[in-house]
Amino acid sequence: MDGKSVFGPRAGYYMQSRPDYPTAVLTCLRDVYGLEETAVIADIGSGTGKLARLFLANGNPVWGVEPDSDMRAASETYLRDFPGFTAVDGTAEATTLPNASVDFVVAGQAAHWFDRVGAQKEFGRIGRPGGKIALVWNQRDRDTLLVQGFDHLVQTFRQTSTELRRANAAPADVSALAGPQAELHTFPYGQELDFAGLAARLMSISFMPLPGDPQHEALLAALQAFFAAHEVNGRVQLTYRTELYIGVLG
Repeated sequence: MDGKSVFGPRAGYYMQSRPDYPTAVLTCLRDVYGLEETAVIADIGSGTGKLARLFLANGNPVWGVEPDSDMRAASETYLRDFPGFTAVDGTAEATTLPNASVDFVVAGQAAHWFDRVGAQKEFGRIGRPGGKIALVWNQRDRDTLLVQGFDHLVQTFRQTSTELRRANAAPADVSALAGPQAELHTFPYGQELDFAGLAARLMSISFMPLPGDPQHEALLAALQAFFAAHEVNGRVQLTYRTELYIGVLG
């Protein structure tokens, strides 16, 4: 299993529990970078379609390029009410999209898996002159005690033997992928979860033990204790800093 297929078994958890993206991302792209409703979007590593939905709701046609069949199927179900969405079996390095067909190349929670050289070449091929690239991450806000406790669970139960190397894990790698003139914008964001949602959020992480794994029950027990210590009216809030990197294609 590699970075292009690791999330397939987790598609349901991902759909259930991963946070959406703040509308501030769309507002920034529209007001600062000239995103129009007619702009064609290629969402690379589109997963279950959470970032694509932000653009579809703005009226943009979106190509959702996703190599994993389970994630792709989930996106088609999730976005079935948007006729402007087209799911594509492709990768960042080989999207299968036509030359010069895209105004904005975007990626949400995915660009750290891309091969930078191959992806940059492909984005240059599919991008129109003057096109933009937008890379988005919902990063957990590790200044908060609740997120620190959540991260402690992740570190305690992570399956290091199956951990995959992310090609663009460092900020410098991300900036390089978005281009030398890339600009960074950050926005605060939050997500309220009940216990079932918090458990699904944990299971959506690529190296957490899934049901059937010997460590899964121990993880759930630890998560129940964590939730009991932090819940207010049956819910906890994970806080995020949404990072948006903007660059120019080509």
